[in-house]
Amino acid sequence: MAKLKTQYFCQNCGAQYSQWHGQCKTCGEWNTLVEEIVEKTTKSVVTKSKSSIINIIEVETNEEPRIKTPSEELDRVLGGGIVLGSVTLIGGEPGIGKSTLLLQLALKMKKKILYVSGEESASQIKMRADRLAEVKNPNCFLFTETNVEKILHEAKKLMPDFMIIDSIQTLQSQLIESSPGTVSQIRECSNEIIKFAKENNIPVFLVGHITKDGQIAGPKVLEHMVDVVLNFDGDRNHLFRLLRANKNRFGSTSEIGIYEMISSGLKEIKNPSEILITKKSEELSGNSVAVTLEGNRPMLLEIQALVSTAVYGTPQRSSTGFDAKRLNMLLAVLEKRAGFQLGSKDVFLNITGGIKTDDPALDLAVVASILSSNEDIAISEHYCFAGEIGLSGEIRPIAQAEQRITEAEKLGYEKIFISNLNKLPKKKFGIKIEEISKIEDFVELLF
Repeated sequence: MAKLKTQYFCQNCGAQYSQWHGQCKTCGEWNTLVEEIVEKTTKSVVTKSKSSIINIIEVETNEEPRIKTPSEELDRVLGGGIVLGSVTLIGGEPGIGKSTLLLQLALKMKKKILYVSGEESASQIKMRADRLAEVKNPNCFLFTETNVEKILHEAKKLMPDFMIIDSIQTLQSQLIESSPGTVSQIRECSNEIIKFAKENNIPVFLVGHITKDGQIAGPKVLEHMVDVVLNFDGDRNHLFRLLRANKNRFGSTSEIGIYEMISSGLKEIKNPSEILITKKSEELSGNSVAVTLEGNRPMLLEIQALVSTAVYGTPQRSSTGFDAKRLNMLLAVLEKRAGFQLGSKDVFLNITGGIKTDDPALDLAVVASILSSNEDIAISEHYCFAGEIGLSGEIRPIAQAEQRITEAEKLGYEKIFISNLNKLPKKKFGIKIEEISKIEDFVELLF
């Protein structure tokens, strides 16, 4: 007979303890241990392994078959489509559009889809599907259930081509006595679902809640177990939503997908540069255009800066969408290498559209915006910038410069300020390329 006993699990990292501690010794977090009932069986089972040791040279490699989705943005982030038997975890804030994205996918795909919801009733999902006004999929089936054994039993009878579970935190297994959302429940349910996906070659999408720190709720081991971890984020005050891959066993983790939230659901943004750059009737100081790169996708962003005399003793440094520490570093370089006295001035920086990026090639555009606002001189709307700035004031080379130049030329820009390329690409461009090696030279060329 099974013995019931309690163990203490860390809700942050999933570590297991026999007694309560104030601090988790594994991850160092305080007050994260929660008592859970676990079931231990006295009977040990020894299974024979079918696998054997093999030399790496003898291993045959096969291209993973992929399912193309109706969403080009999703395909780009996944690395070309959904791999058969893969398990993808998508996390994001409440109301950001995770369920909407996956429901749109289920309604558009010409496959047999099983949509399992532990949070909404079938009528609520149908109401949302009607609002989306998408192409109706006659092979989209709904199942509102939280018991993982019942879900997998029905899934085996239906044998769908694709499965969506919303969300993993609401599921519970009969083998575990603790409540849904606990570490042991999430781990057990995830194990069963992953086993089902691999055995039947059915791709599964799991929706995951996130904590106040932006991490996916539950044990960290959940992210290690799945094949792909996607993060769906965006600013509630803006319409744009960004889909990024934090982990991808079948592709790159640097790709990005961009959507716009409208009344009828999520709309793909094919060319984000044209939407993120605002057309102004007159030129204003403090505005510049940066040519950034997300994965293999070049994109133009508008950088806005405001420099004003500090009213209070300590000047303010504030940035939205850009690393505040990097902003302080660039201000120090400007003061030390270019002679600008910005120590007594407030500096505010903003990347329009609610976009957040950490591409170091934004440095040149950020400096251009700050100098433009400080001198109150507008930068021509036909100029754009791409370059990383070092601590000694040098403009460092950037990755994939040719792609950035091509994107700027395509959108009609006349001049691009870029770091020293050492040797220019053989291709001739219709845009003037202004190569810079030092921050001092950049200031002279700009004004």
